[in-house]
Amino acid sequence: MGILPAFKGRAVHDHWSPYFKYECDHVLCNAHHLRELTFVYEHYGQSWAQKMIGFLCEVKNDSEERRKKGKAVDLEQLKRYERKYNRIVSEGFKANPPPLSEKIKKRGREKKGKVLSLLERLRDHRKETLSFMYDFTIPFDNNLAERDIRMMKFQQKVSGLFRTFSGAEQFCIIRSFISTVKKQDFSVIDALEKVLKGKQVFLEFNCR
Repeated sequence: MGILPAFKGRAVHDHWSPYFKYECDHVLCNAHHLRELTFVYEHYGQSWAQKMIGFLCEVKNDSEERRKKGKAVDLEQLKRYERKYNRIVSEGFKANPPPLSEKIKKRGREKKGKVLSLLERLRDHRKETLSFMYDFTIPFDNNLAERDIRMMKFQQKVSGLFRTFSGAEQFCIIRSFISTVKKQDFSVIDALEKVLKGKQVFLEFNCR
């Protein structure tokens, strides 16, 4: 659609490999990580996954508290978090050794399984996973983007479709305006009232 090829900001996504071909800063969605880690713990009983869930939630809460209070990033705390993260990932690899090579003439790479693939992602993309820890302006997940398109999907489910293309355009403009107002901590009711009265509403539109 011509968006990602020209995008130079931060893209928060679910590690779909084609995304990494685009020249922008990449951040991995931790909501996806939490779902995968929960699956590993509940279905395989691996304690490292539960530890990683607790770790990510702990760092998220700490980062949010610091952001609310206007505190700077604690460099010593960051180092402690990094060491803890690495320990949990190492524990995961010990519980999931790589598959032994079989002397079977097959083309392609050996199948590693979901757990080992997750561990390799957490190991190789630590910076992208913990970006929210280093910069408080970076979100923990991409749920905000999913919430922004939820009303569009809801409209499709309820009505089935838009009656006219113009109606769809107007719907998108209204939802985009409301979403931007919320992101900048303005009152939606007040902003809509100003628009209806013909007053200007000054908002900063950023690609986040």
